[in-house]
Amino acid sequence: MMTATTTPAEPAPLPGRARAGGVPRRPVSGWFYRHPRLRVALLLLPPLLWLGVVYLGSLLALLLQSFYAVDDFTGQVDESFTLQTWERLLTRANFDVMFRTAGMAAAVTVAAAIIAFPLAYFMARVARNRTKTWLFVAILLPLWSSYLVRVYAWKLILAKEGVFTWFVDRLGLNFALDWVLDLPTIGGPSLSVSLFGQWIVFVYIWLPYMILPIEAALERVPATVIEASGDLGARNPTTLRRIVWPLAVPGVIAGSIFTFSLTLGDYIIPTIIGDSSPSIGASIYIQQGTAGNLPLAAAWAVVPMVIMAVYLLIARRMGAFEAL
Repeated sequence: MMTATTTPAEPAPLPGRARAGGVPRRPVSGWFYRHPRLRVALLLLPPLLWLGVVYLGSLLALLLQSFYAVDDFTGQVDESFTLQTWERLLTRANFDVMFRTAGMAAAVTVAAAIIAFPLAYFMARVARNRTKTWLFVAILLPLWSSYLVRVYAWKLILAKEGVFTWFVDRLGLNFALDWVLDLPTIGGPSLSVSLFGQWIVFVYIWLPYMILPIEAALERVPATVIEASGDLGARNPTTLRRIVWPLAVPGVIAGSIFTFSLTLGDYIIPTIIGDSSPSIGASIYIQQGTAGNLPLAAAWAVVPMVIMAVYLLIARRMGAFEAL
């Protein structure tokens, strides 16, 4: 007697899936897999929209605002195209403010690089892991406190009756401090009301932003390259000058971008520390707040962007970005 055998029915395919070679596949992911350029474009679309619309759009609006002017009678912004605001900006007094601020930013950048390089080299090439960890903590620890607290603390430290003056007096170096304070332009009654004291605070505040990029650049220098330099007869100063320094330049450039741009636009430190000489950041703050001249504030805001664009162009022509 023959019995009929029945084969079990195959399960129905799941919705939204297709079977190819026995392997389930999602149509959407498969379509994106076959179009990698579109996948990359969709991934980059949100940040590009943010950069293009929000960031670059706001800068374009800022530039457009600088071609308006404030009506002297009503105090309202006249939205007709005019170069009157730029004529008010491009005066001798304002040029002095620009050069003074750019000079301070350059001095802070050079000093930060000189101080940061030896420390960064020690962290990257000499210090053990435990020591390096504690040095990182020491560098980042000031960043955990309030910016204003640190600036006001330095105002008290550099005051005429402050800790710094007391320490200099204990060392018997009052003559050196008096000589610095008597210098024209950078001196003053005390360090807290002098450009030299302002420079000290700027270097302290932005120094971590110089140390970390240089340390990261020195970490990427292969130890074999330094050993090969020594094997070929180069002494340590020669190796440092001809091998280590060129490879560390990208880190120095990256750190200088931070220190130079942050000093260029800062308005809090020049307001609290120093001789109240106007700066670019303080001028923007005054025109936007006290004076209520938004077009002139917008024109002032364009100045540091132009200075940074020129600086980046020079750095690019010098080949500083090739190893970044």
